[in-house]
Amino acid sequence: MSEVQHDVTVDATQESPSNEVVGANEVVESNESASVEIVGGDEAESATSGVEMGVGEDFGADPASVDSAGDSDGDDGESDEGAGGGSRARHGSRSRSRVALLEREGEVAADFLERLLDIADLDGDIDVDIDGDRAAVSIVDSEEGRVPRRLVGPEGKVLDALQELTRLAVQTATGERSRLMLDVAGFRADRRAALVTLARESIAAVRASGSPVALADMTAFERKVVHDEVTAAGLMSESEGVEPHRHIVISPA
Repeated sequence: MSEVQHDVTVDATQESPSNEVVGANEVVESNESASVEIVGGDEAESATSGVEMGVGEDFGADPASVDSAGDSDGDDGESDEGAGGGSRARHGSRSRSRVALLEREGEVAADFLERLLDIADLDGDIDVDIDGDRAAVSIVDSEEGRVPRRLVGPEGKVLDALQELTRLAVQTATGERSRLMLDVAGFRADRRAALVTLARESIAAVRASGSPVALADMTAFERKVVHDEVTAAGLMSESEGVEPHRHIVISPA
């Protein structure tokens, strides 16, 4: 697992990064269906998205590939069943190539976000990591100041729009579809921890009663977290309903 930290205090006279990295304005202009307006200081801000993309939308993964228990959202998995030394060598080479691509995604995303924060005159440091099979980028508090929580927005909607723009910048620079995960001020991490607790309590209730338990409506990201916990516990879970009122039902095995 690799980690890179970027400082977001950028001199206004600094030359622009290489052409590989798409500028914040270029991405916003090229994505007419999604936009984020961020105003520095104490002024109001707004974020809108014409793209129908529920909160988190499992970080861009196809809903069909993630929204059921036991489904895998990885797109580069490789089976080693019956593989000999040569197959293992190829697998190792592919893994290294995949890690390099994820590191590249993180670097492009960090550069894009640094420029965006600089344009908006907002504080924050950029942490880059790899979480499983996706790049993970976080905007965290810096020594200069706290990350404005308005970058998260109500129910994380501003964060979702910002994540979508960041993925677009990465895809434009790398030519590869990005499933990058963006967090701001630990919002997603905190939400994930709360969902894990909820899932475990619901699992215990199902085991005690032997009856299915229906949870409240959740986004694709939230459902994926719950599905993973239910699968690990050996129970069954299924998503029901239609977005944005889609929820999970946990049942005995």
